[in-house]
Amino acid sequence: MPVPAYPDESTPRVLHVVDSLERGGLERVVTDLAVMQRRQGYDVAVFSIKAPGALAQELERAGVPVLLGDKRSSADLRTLRALRRAVRDRQVDVVHAHNFMPTYYVAAATLGWGSRPAGVATCHDMGTRLAQRKLRWIMRWALARMTRVVMVGAQVHARYLEAGVVDTAKTLRILNGVALERFSQDAGARAQARRRLGLASHERIIGCVGRLVELKNHRVLIELLPQLLREFPDLRLVLVGDGPLRQLLEQQARESGVARQVVFAGEQSDVARLLPAFDVFALPSTTEGLSLALLEAAASGLAIVATAVGGNPEIIEHGRSGLLVASGDPDALAGALRSLLVQPALGEQLGRAARAWVADHASLEAMFRSHDRLYRAAREQREVRGRLTSLTRP
Repeated sequence: MPVPAYPDESTPRVLHVVDSLERGGLERVVTDLAVMQRRQGYDVAVFSIKAPGALAQELERAGVPVLLGDKRSSADLRTLRALRRAVRDRQVDVVHAHNFMPTYYVAAATLGWGSRPAGVATCHDMGTRLAQRKLRWIMRWALARMTRVVMVGAQVHARYLEAGVVDTAKTLRILNGVALERFSQDAGARAQARRRLGLASHERIIGCVGRLVELKNHRVLIELLPQLLREFPDLRLVLVGDGPLRQLLEQQARESGVARQVVFAGEQSDVARLLPAFDVFALPSTTEGLSLALLEAAASGLAIVATAVGGNPEIIEHGRSGLLVASGDPDALAGALRSLLVQPALGEQLGRAARAWVADHASLEAMFRSHDRLYRAAREQREVRGRLTSLTRP
């Protein structure tokens, strides 16, 4: 279904604010959304609080300006002033903050502006920082200054309401979206992806995509590999992504005797072209918001095993579009992986259902439409409040 364009004076002028533009799920979502908004006639830019990262060039190639805050310390006043200038100079209608730090900076940057632009914040994760009292207070203050607050899924929504940091009347849910046409699972794409990763055509591949950090729980996949290899000697594990735990995970693989069976593919610029190499996609995270990596695996039609945490059950229906297991249960994880390796036909059936769900519920086009409605409503709400305020002044 084609996306309607709005190349006229009514199109909102939007500034997205992110922590950085390093490769990651949140950053990928913002980049894709901003590029589509640009194509649909938006005056849109992205402000990166820290160093820009790898996705900045992709945005600029698409005609989306990238503005830099160059943050070097906590509560950096230079960054705050740079954001304030960006909002003023671009005559922004909507400032869209993504996650904790950007929301705080947007709230602070617009202090004292009676006719400030509409503020929108998106909460992309399960709010692990909310366990700290000081950060919970800061988030409550920042979200109170937002016109609307977006939650990327039902579990994220419930978590923030439970923490008492946001007024429920301000909130709405918008699922992350992916460009479905990028993802393929045909034989040609599979062969090409395996060549890029140095994998043989006969090998069985369990793949995982995500930063090598503790909450992604890659270590459990390496831990299970020796027992799976006894049953599937042609099995290999591919980890796409980089991060602070890489050396520890490489050491774990060596000490477990499976170093040759684990491929550390590192950070990749086009994950969509690598996903067809996998027979099974595994996501053993201990916490998630609405995982973009999981959405992309589903869009690729892969057989999926994921932990039943955060927004994962919103994407995967157990037994219909993938398999869900409890977090912290390695035996259940091993059993689910084994069942899909033994029954490739089952994996294909689940993968088809997963891709169909993405097409119906989590396309990039659907995300664009939802945000377009949100921005127009937020701008109108701001304008109404501005008129009421002027009427009540003495």
